[in-house]
Formats: sequence, structure tokens, C-alpha cells
Amino acid sequence: MDEFTPERLSRLSGMLKRRGIILPAFEIHGGSAGLYDFGPVGGRLRSKVSQTWIEHWQSLGNIVEISCPTVTPYAVLEASGHVGEFSDFLTDCLACGEASRADHLIENNHPNAESFSKSQLEAYIDEMEPRCPACQACDWGPVKAENLMFNTKIGAGSSGRPGFLRPETAQGMFTSFTSIYRHFRERLPFGAVQIGKGYRNEISPRQGMIRLREFNMAELEYFIDPEVDTHHDFSKWDKPVTLISQDDGEISMTFGEAVSKGIIRHGTVGYFMAWTMDFLTKVGIQPEGLRFRQHRPDEMAHYAQDCWDAEILGSYGWIECVGIAHRGCYDLESHEKATGQRLRAWRTFDEPKVIETNGWTTDGAKAGPAFRALAGKVKEAVEELDSDSCFPITLELQGELLEILPEHVKRNQKTETIAGEWFIPHVVEPAFGIDRIIWHLLDHSYLETQKSGENYCLLTLPEEVAPVDVCVLPLYEKDGMGVLAETIHRDLCSKKGVFSIYDASGSIGRRYARADEIGVPWCITVDHDSLFDNMVTLRQRDTGQQRRVAISDLSF
Repeated sequence: MDEFTPERLSRLSGMLKRRGIILPAFEIHGGSAGLYDFGPVGGRLRSKVSQTWIEHWQSLGNIVEISCPTVTPYAVLEASGHVGEFSDFLTDCLACGEASRADHLIENNHPNAESFSKSQLEAYIDEMEPRCPACQACDWGPVKAENLMFNTKIGAGSSGRPGFLRPETAQGMFTSFTSIYRHFRERLPFGAVQIGKGYRNEISPRQGMIRLREFNMAELEYFIDPEVDTHHDFSKWDKPVTLISQDDGEISMTFGEAVSKGIIRHGTVGYFMAWTMDFLTKVGIQPEGLRFRQHRPDEMAHYAQDCWDAEILGSYGWIECVGIAHRGCYDLESHEKATGQRLRAWRTFDEPKVIETNGWTTDGAKAGPAFRALAGKVKEAVEELDSDSCFPITLELQGELLEILPEHVKRNQKTETIAGEWFIPHVVEPAFGIDRIIWHLLDHSYLETQKSGENYCLLTLPEEVAPVDVCVLPLYEKDGMGVLAETIHRDLCSKKGVFSIYDASGSIGRRYARADEIGVPWCITVDHDSLFDNMVTLRQRDTGQQRRVAISDLSF
């Protein structure tokens, strides 16, 4: 890997903008922080990375793709906890009014500042007196929590309901659980993937593509039975990887070893970490610039049983690009409680169980006249009481205090045989930041060298994700060479999954250089001989090797 320096970063960013790969959005109107365009080359790159991601996970055989709205009702994100918890701490510069994330102001001295409480952040800012990034003043207002979701209204006029632009793709897959469960004939394990836009109103976007307000993300929700032991085959991943664990710090071992030793606490989490590594290296991430870091107790969500980040080394240091979390049953349980809709799976027992109950129920002849319209609710409440409950007892139902007397109840003794039970599945979730991954694969693929004494750069992108598959170059646009080249170009573009560009401007060497700069794996040159022997020169990007092939044998 090339050394990451500010100078190299500047050259890479300039090339990405100049060649239409990644560039600031709405620049003619002054732009807006945290918003970027994928240009005429970058748009194709994003599509190929996204499709590669989908196909990678669907190859497991029990994964389906769904697509949910990006506009999300308030109730959904209230149930998920985003309304109450999805916040960062900010503070305003009293000199210029610029808002800054409080933890960013002190992170050079405190690497885990994002886990600090409001009072801790205030204390450290007072102590360290950081400068405002905008005006260099040191005059900060109080630290306060700011919810990061974009507000919107669903519907017009007074009938409109509050909503948000979704901060993640996951919630639609949880609310669609019943449909996905039915699709898989009600048999676990299975998963759903979704890829698309997410929105977070970041307080102070920075580091280019690393922290965006609108971004591309891809998530997999994999539903499992927590009582079924998972046995995954880790034999194909026999090389050690770099892991940073809670207890042991940086270690090197295989995924299988880490699972067997309990460092990775669940087999499916370890399995998806291995599959994540395969995807990242497939699209161009260099293995030596990849590691997995386990969340510390103070940064892990309260419901998470384990969580690992795939971190990639690039021009901005080590950056989290994927999170693989065991989320337990939190999400489905939260939506079930909020809606009253069952979001469960059925577990059949190996052998039927005989259950004896010795509880309470109401005596309809006495309770009916006593409680009238509330008699049904009283019956439900009494049947939920412990078997050793004593009467009289007072219950609050629908805002009324009701006294349940001994004559209102009777013993409810019964024996029943049950074949299974309903349970809430647990979820393992790999969540990918597609924009961050694309940035890093460009960073890892960007190679600076020299040719004929001149600076020369190329993107060594894998063919799997190269935005342009082939470039067709007529040696000259005369004597029929341009016509033949155009014909080859159109034929290639008509093939499924192949994208060709035609370039006839400048010397052939300059055109090769332009193709290399955007990572085109193959160039086809049409020359005088091509008009007579129906053969062209095929050039490979990384080696520069050239060979003559028949036009009829071209396949990409």
C-alpha cells in the first residue's frame, strides 16, 4: 500500500473530482457540507459495488432483498428508540455561531470522546479550551443533545403526520418480518438485505465521504433461534486476521479460533465477519489495511450481546466502515410492544410437553354482574396473577380501582399438551457504509508511479467493480478505423453487464493514461490492420501487456 499523506490525499481528491468519480454536490450554488455526487464514472462504480454486495450475501442461499420507503412514520422510529436516543452532543461557538460536535473538539486528546456524557464533555472543553474550526475563537456555549434525524411531514395540511427521513435501512426489515417469515415457509434461520439511502443531519460533516448527511448504506438482518446452537464451517478462512478484542487488545488469529475461544461471542457473528472480509477484499480493500475491533462496554448498545467493527486504514486513519452486531431480540420486541402485532416465530418441541396450570380465573356468575363491561378485562387480569395470590385484591383497570373479592374468583386447574411455542427471534446484523467503503477502495487502488519520466497514476480496481469494463480506441478516426471502432463499442454496450466507452481524442498513449486513471481493466485498439484481418490489440491495465485477438473472440 502507498503511504497515506496529505499531499497524496489532495492529488487523489483532485483526480476524483476532475474525472467525474466523486465531487461536491450543488457546487455551482456554493455546495453544502456532507453532500456529494457520484459523477458519470462514480455512479457506475457505486452501482457495481452495491450489486456485488447484494449478490455476495444472496449466495448464502437464504437471503432475500427487500426495499422499504425512505420516509418513515414517527411511530416506527419512536418504537425503535431513535426518537429518544439518536443524538449527538453539540456546542455553538458564541463568536461566530458555528455548531460543532462536542466530542470532535477534544478527540485528539481523548480518542473515545464519543462515549463521554454531557457533563464530561463540558468539563473537558472547559479544561482544554479548543479553538473553533471556523473562526479560531475559544468561546463555547453549553453542550446539548441534538437529534440527528431529518424531520418531515407525511401528508398535506392539517391531516399531515410527523415523520422522518430514515436514519438506517434496518427498521423496514423488522416491520416486514411477518412477510419475510412467510416467504421462507416459517423456517429459521433466514435473512433480508436492503440497500439504499440513509439520512443523518450531521452536526459538523467532515473528512469528505467519511461523514455525510445523505449516504448509501446496506444492511443484512439475519433472524435466528437463540436456542439453536450454530455450527459454521470456518475451514476456508485459515489465515490469521487482526482482531482488537475487549480483553486482549490486538491479537492475530483465525475467525474459527476466535469463536471457539469465546472472543467472538456468537458463531454467526464470527461467520459474518469472515464473509464481510471476503466482500471487502473482493471489491479492492487491501487485507493489510483491514482489521476488526470489538466494541468496548461503554460504546455497545445496551441490548447488544456483541458487536465488531470492520475498520479500514486510509488517508483519514482507521475508519469504521462495517458494524457486525448481535442485537438480540430488541428490535422485534420493541415493535411488537408498540403495535400489539405478533412478530414471532414458532418453535416445535422435539417432544410435546405436558403443562399443568393451577391459577385463577373469574366466576362468571358472580364477576359478571359485579364488573359488567369490565368483566372481560378483569378475567384477563385475574388469569395473569400468581397462583399463590390472596383475595381480596385491588386492581387498576382502565383508570378504575376494582376490588376483587374471594367470591369473584375460582381456581383454574388444567392440564394441556403443547407441541411448541412462539418466541421472538434474535438478530445478527452486518451494516455497511457503502460510501465509506467506496472511498477506501479508491484510496487503496490509487497508485502513483512514473512513465517515461512523467508522473502517472492509475486505479487498480478489481474487474468486479471497475466502473468502465473496456475502452475502445481507434488509432485514427479515418480510413474506416473510427467506423469499425464505433461498431465494436456499440456491440459491447449491447451485452448485458458490459459498459464500454469510446475515446478518439489525443495520442494513443494519452488515451491509455486516461483509461488507467479511472481504472478501466481493458483497452481495445483498432488500427489499419484491423480493417483487413478483423483483429484488434487488447491491452491489460495493470501489466500493460498487449496482444492481438480476433474481434469475434472479444468477451467481457
